[in-house]
Amino acid sequence: MAVAQNVVKAPIDHNMSHWQERVDLAASFRWTARLNLHEAVANHFSLSVNDDGTQFLMNPNQVHFSRIRASDLLLLDANDPATLEGPDAPDPTAWGLHGAIHRHCSHARCAMHVHSIFATVLASLADSTLPPIDQNTAIFFNRVVVDDSYGGLAFEEEGERCAALFADPSKKVMVMGNHGIMVIGETVAETFNRMYYFERAAETYIRALQTGQKLRLLSDEIAEKTASEIEDYPGQADRHLAELKAILDEEGSSYAS
Repeated sequence: MAVAQNVVKAPIDHNMSHWQERVDLAASFRWTARLNLHEAVANHFSLSVNDDGTQFLMNPNQVHFSRIRASDLLLLDANDPATLEGPDAPDPTAWGLHGAIHRHCSHARCAMHVHSIFATVLASLADSTLPPIDQNTAIFFNRVVVDDSYGGLAFEEEGERCAALFADPSKKVMVMGNHGIMVIGETVAETFNRMYYFERAAETYIRALQTGQKLRLLSDEIAEKTASEIEDYPGQADRHLAELKAILDEEGSSYAS
C-alpha cells in the first residue's frame, strides 16, 4: 500500500537580506492599496539599504500593491547598467526614476511615487503650489518642489532630470506636473507618513477651491512654525506604520512573508 507523502512548503527565509526593511516596505504597499492611492500596477516605492544609497529594494515589475510580500522585493544596484536585462528586471520607468534618485540623492533613502487622485489634480493645475490653509497643508510649507517640465514616461533620461530637482535636501515632496508625486525620506515610516499627509493636504486644498470661496491663508511665520513643529514631533511616523502593521497582522495578512 502506498504511503502518503507529506508535502512541506519551504519556509520563508527570514534571514533574507534586509528583512525588517522588506517588511516595512511591504506593509506600506499594502496600506497604499487600501487607501486607493496607487494606480493599477504602475507605481513604485524604493528603499536604500547600503551606506551610499545606491543599493535599494523595489517592488517587482507590475505586481499589484495589495499582493506584495516582503520576500517579493527586488534588491537592485543603481550603478548596474545591466539591471533591465535579467529575467526579474524591474519596470523600466521604475528603474529610470528610482535608479536615478538613488544614484544622485543620497539623502533620499526612501522614495515613493504614486498617482494619487488629489495630488495628481494639484499636479494638473497651472499653479501647482500648495498654499498653507490648514495644519496639514502647512506641514509642507517651503518643503515642496514643483516640476513644470514633464517629459513623458520616466525612462532613464526623464528619471535623471527629475532626480536633479531633489538637489535641495529640504524639499521632500516633488509635485510632478502633469504626472503625480514623488515623496522622499530617511525611512519607510517617515516617507509613507509624508505621502499620506500630502494626499490629505492636497484633498483639503482641492475641496476648498471647489467651494469658490476666498481661502483663509496662514501667514508665512505660522506656516513655517507649524511645519517645524511637525518635523520635531516625536515618533508619529513610526507609530503610524507600527499601527498599520498591527492591523495587517491581526487580519492575517501575508505582507510579512
